[in-house]
Amino acid sequence: MRVAILTMFNGLSPTYSLVNVVAEHIKMFLDNNIDTTILVSETINDKEKWGIYKDKRLKWLKIKNKINNKQIKWYDYSNNNTRLHDTFYDEVEVIKKDFILKLKDFDVCFMHDILYQGWHYVHNIAIRRAQVYLPKLKFIAFTHSYPVKRPTNIKNEFLGRFVDMPNTIFAYPTKSGLKALASQYNVDIKKCVVINNSIPLLDFMNDDVKDLNSKTNFMDAEVLIIYPARLTLSKKQEKVSALAGSLKKVSKKSIKVIFCDFASLDIDSTKYKNIIINEGIKFGLAKEDIIFTSDYGFERGFPRESVLELFSLSNIYICPSFSESFGLTVLEAASKGNFLVLNKKVPALEELGNNLNSYFMNWDARNNGYDTKENYYPSEEEYYLENSKKILDKLYSSPLYSKIKVRTLYSNKYIFENQIKPLL
Repeated sequence: MRVAILTMFNGLSPTYSLVNVVAEHIKMFLDNNIDTTILVSETINDKEKWGIYKDKRLKWLKIKNKINNKQIKWYDYSNNNTRLHDTFYDEVEVIKKDFILKLKDFDVCFMHDILYQGWHYVHNIAIRRAQVYLPKLKFIAFTHSYPVKRPTNIKNEFLGRFVDMPNTIFAYPTKSGLKALASQYNVDIKKCVVINNSIPLLDFMNDDVKDLNSKTNFMDAEVLIIYPARLTLSKKQEKVSALAGSLKKVSKKSIKVIFCDFASLDIDSTKYKNIIINEGIKFGLAKEDIIFTSDYGFERGFPRESVLELFSLSNIYICPSFSESFGLTVLEAASKGNFLVLNKKVPALEELGNNLNSYFMNWDARNNGYDTKENYYPSEEEYYLENSKKILDKLYSSPLYSKIKVRTLYSNKYIFENQIKPLL
């Protein structure tokens, strides 16, 4: 499979939103080992390359933008009441021949705003004429702005922005615009598809977080739980994995728990990790759902700034700690938009939690001058399952649910697998 991305970019400034959208598509293709080439204007400034545009796997083809060493001037033909400039069709012919030459060995061509934008009209007509000589090439034509209302009277020379193109599927970022898209190009709405824009959340994270995800794929989890704490019995990590297992059993969703851990003196770390893993499995998790950052090069703890970045991605924070004097991580988790599940029997956690609209559960605790021990009826498992249903109901009915949707439905992986891959 060979994919061409036709953009005709003159520059790669990230302030131009389309440059960022195309960058995400390039990542999707390269991450899935697809032979990918981007087609740009020959006058592009190569020094502007950044990020994925500098990836050595990405190939580049430059399309002619000069005639007799003189740069072609692009005119904006959004206004259908104007007339084409005198050298328009001469320029179309030069660009058409280059399109035929450069695209002859590709399977699919993704065009970005080529058929839509008025200033790409010369490329619009050129690719339509080239298409006659490329009958096996499949085109996906993206429109990235709201479609143009179809004029009642269209001059023949401006039909390129309002007619179908053979072997072409028309794409738009949202379903709400498909009817208008079909109307603009006078095509059956069945030829129009939704391909959402994605948000590259990991791009804004530091290398620690990126590296951890590359080894664990935690971004794929719908429910993500972060618990930063020393591996000591008083922090009750096994209760976090147990409740996470119950959440998975009730929701049938993918769940991962990341323990940003480091060793303590009161118990051997390997022994305690096995207890945590076994409790998680007992209540519904798989072993691969449980991640210890100390297993990935962070034996002395995950850096605090990286923990905060993980909290910006997670959606539930569980703190069953036996004793706390304040609970700073509660504030850190809350500040990054997490649903808080806290130990009600710990006075400091109850105090903080009441101020933060938290959900409370009962675990063993050190209270004011005495220790408490919980007994669950009919069983601890039933207690967790009952509370898991309530937690999920509150989470999925709150604004925090949007955080889950952004990370999962508007991710590169989801969009590629569900919207782009079926078109290839």
